[in-house]
Amino acid sequence: MNEQLMLQILLGEFHHKLKLLKDMFHREAQFPNAPNKIKVAIGIRRAGKTYFLYQYILKLLNEGVPLSAILFINFEDDRLLPLSEQKLAKLVDAFYSLYPENHDRKCYLFFDEIQNVNNWPTVIRRLHDTKNAEIFLTGSSAKLLSKEIASSLRGRSLAVEIWPYSFHEFMGAKKISIDQSLYDKKTQDKLKQLFHQYLSEGGFPEILLYDPDVKQKTLQEYLDVVLYRDIIERHNIKNPTLIKYMILSMIHNVGKPFTVAKMYNDIKSQGYQIGKDTLYEYVDHIEDAYLSFLIPLYNKSIRKKQVNPRKLYAIDPGMVRALTLDYENDLGRLFENIVYLDLKRLGSTVHYYLTQERYEVDFLAQTARGHKKLFQVCWDAQDANTMEREQRALQAAMKELKVDGELITLDSYLREGVKL
Repeated sequence: MNEQLMLQILLGEFHHKLKLLKDMFHREAQFPNAPNKIKVAIGIRRAGKTYFLYQYILKLLNEGVPLSAILFINFEDDRLLPLSEQKLAKLVDAFYSLYPENHDRKCYLFFDEIQNVNNWPTVIRRLHDTKNAEIFLTGSSAKLLSKEIASSLRGRSLAVEIWPYSFHEFMGAKKISIDQSLYDKKTQDKLKQLFHQYLSEGGFPEILLYDPDVKQKTLQEYLDVVLYRDIIERHNIKNPTLIKYMILSMIHNVGKPFTVAKMYNDIKSQGYQIGKDTLYEYVDHIEDAYLSFLIPLYNKSIRKKQVNPRKLYAIDPGMVRALTLDYENDLGRLFENIVYLDLKRLGSTVHYYLTQERYEVDFLAQTARGHKKLFQVCWDAQDANTMEREQRALQAAMKELKVDGELITLDSYLREGVKL
């Protein structure tokens, strides 16, 4: 099949899909307002990157942009295999041949899961430099956000990360409207009920549509898809059983300290034969696929940062719940995980902090402009000893760092969320 016929089929399907999305739920994330930059949306599979593109395309159509000036290609489509930079270039050429008027007007080019195309940056850079077009990319790799873009599209692109739904988005997607300013007993009870549901189900958009017995199985399948498509195939992993064991171990231990040395000893005890350097690579691949995240200690000493363990967090509370059994004892750590994800949604860099007396504060978040704030997360606010311990650590850290801080309880979170 030649590229022009193939493109006509793809565009026909795309135009039909748009007709079905008039009432779609709008995400809170936004592309940067920078017309001369390539826009990039990065995040784990199934977090809603494609629909985020559709959201922006519908906005363009509402502003009067002709549908024929918009190209959308999803590079997860198996009909496009094998993928190469030549095929990408030919599809774009076919788009301009199909609509010759596009040579004389601004066009909008959307490429979904671009990392599947070999040597894609070469073509994207050329299109950016030679076409009167705005270019939008998505990818399921954190390296796309940093290393690949930094080396190939330096100065040409701006990125946004797309995460599974926040709690606020979770309510919006379910079309639940609660006046949180009232916060009477009825409001509190309703919000707490919904939050426990969010703790259990998580924020992957598709999950909200399913019956309870299907949700857990679907989340487990998400893990397998990410594992095989974004880790094993992409990085040619020779020991898939081992790396899946590592992923499950990391997701089971959200909110806990992590070191490769400890993981190495654990894996050796399970009978696996592997070197530490390979383990470091595996951990990097797991983070790159947005399954789990490691945050370092905040300290001006590089040595102290390196010798102290990092702390583990996962992409979504629902996925943690789908892969673990001890739900009741995990609630505090899941709540901490949700606060971490909210800080990442706000675009902040996140560390944890140890005071001089070795009291731990959960998060030190820093915005792109350098503003810092400490956060201590407390699930059981009814326990006086727990509250005293958390407050003591937070007050000590605020004094040492001369940084504002906040104790986040479930009540304060439901009233105000997380603010930097």
